[in-house]
Amino acid sequence: MNRPYIICHMLASLDGRIDCEMTEHICGNEYYEALAELNCPSMINGRVTAEMHYADKGTFSPKNPAAINQETVHCAVKTDSYHIITDTLGSLLWKTDNLEGKALICLVSEYATQDYLAYLQQKNISYIATGKPGIDLKRAMEILNGSFGIERLVLTGGGNLNGSFLAVGLLDEISMMYAPGIDGRKGWTAAFDGIEDQTRLPVKLRLTGTVKQYGNGTVWMRYIPI
Repeated sequence: MNRPYIICHMLASLDGRIDCEMTEHICGNEYYEALAELNCPSMINGRVTAEMHYADKGTFSPKNPAAINQETVHCAVKTDSYHIITDTLGSLLWKTDNLEGKALICLVSEYATQDYLAYLQQKNISYIATGKPGIDLKRAMEILNGSFGIERLVLTGGGNLNGSFLAVGLLDEISMMYAPGIDGRKGWTAAFDGIEDQTRLPVKLRLTGTVKQYGNGTVWMRYIPI
């Protein structure tokens, strides 16, 4: 099966850290200007990013802990643009079925509960449940293309989700912006993080065009894996 063309687009300090509150102090709107140029109507984020910026407060508590234990797909709406959130066990709460005008799709594993999927249906939220114990990202991307028609997708973090996509070879392009500042605080996630295999070789990249420099010193570079 086919899958979307996937671009990871990130803004980081010079030491590769991506904490949004930190980067806001060293960059302006350049990140969003570049994002618009990538021409990706749909985007995907991880659970931590969603908790910080999109989801309602609290955690879903199922009355019945029974897991779905099978691949299942629910398409609540067909549209041209989606905002996809990975939420492995199904814990996030939602006020609405769209995020900033993009229809919401939740990606969960087959260990998510039947109660949570029922909750999403009640909220008119689309979902894909595939893989166990974690989300089968490759299969989920195939479903996004086949069932939802997504052809281009931008991945905008967090760092552990970016690392997961990198580890299974799902990134077609890396769009990386570095702002003129250094973080340096211990324990903060890098743009690509969380890969546990310490013997894994780095992914080599090829620069695809001219490096763009903004007036405040931020630079934008686009790469493809080789």
